[in-house]
Order: sequence, then C-alpha cells, then structure tokens
Amino acid sequence: MQHANHREVWRNLADFFPHPYTQADAEAWIERVERAEPPPPDLAIVAVGEPVGGIGLARLGDLGRYTGQLGYWLGPSAWGKGYATEALQAFAEYAFQAFDLQRLQATVLEWNPASCRVLEKAGFAAEARLHKAAFKDGQLVDTWLYARLRGG
Repeated sequence: MQHANHREVWRNLADFFPHPYTQADAEAWIERVERAEPPPPDLAIVAVGEPVGGIGLARLGDLGRYTGQLGYWLGPSAWGKGYATEALQAFAEYAFQAFDLQRLQATVLEWNPASCRVLEKAGFAAEARLHKAAFKDGQLVDTWLYARLRGG
C-alpha cells in the first residue's frame, strides 16, 4: 500500500486507481485478484521480496476482442531501477501465452515520457498521438498509444 499512495503514481494512471490509496483499496485489489479465473490478468510487481507495483490487462470488447489494454505502475522508490521494463517484458510474454490476444496496447499521458521509454524498451511501438484524448488532474491532455503484436 505504501508504494501506491503517492499523488505522482495516481497522476499517471486511469481514474479507477484511487488516491489516496488506502488499506481497504489494497485489500479489495488482492481479493479481486484472488477471485479472478485463472490465468490471472493482474499481478503484483515484486522487487527484493516486496511488492512495489502492479501490472495487468483488460481485454477490449467487440471488434477489439483480441486486444489487451495494459496498465502498470511502480511506487516512486522503485523508479529508475529497470523494474518496470523487466515486468512489462515478462508480462507481455505471459499475456501472449496465457490469453488468445493478438495485440497488447497501453496509453501514456503526455507528461510521462519515462513510461514511453519503458514501453519502447519492452518492444512496444508508438502508434499515435491522440490529441486532447484524456482528462486527468483537471487538465485535458494528449495521450500516446503504444502497441506490441503477438510474435513482435
């Protein structure tokens, strides 16, 4: 919980990630992960024996049914150590093996170039800049769309 309860973590994530992040939020996430049908779509990122973040995917529906939307985060004490890149590389391989997905994609808010670099190092390619596509922290901002294809 200590790694999730930071404004800068929340500022770079979808609004369903709460701030402040409470003990009850952590327990609800663990319960949701434990109840999920195998294989689990959400995992903790663990470094030196301690959970320092999370990573997961949601399958898109309808025409996008073979696409998984990725999300990931690390607490500030874990930033800049390569954990996100390592987790994303491993999770992408896991997702393609465990699910019948053909595409993984992630959206990055314009003020987060570090996440763009993580995605690029993990084999994702920038596909588009979506102008004024997100409203976060009281601002209408651009987003970057990154994707990686099965076998790519």
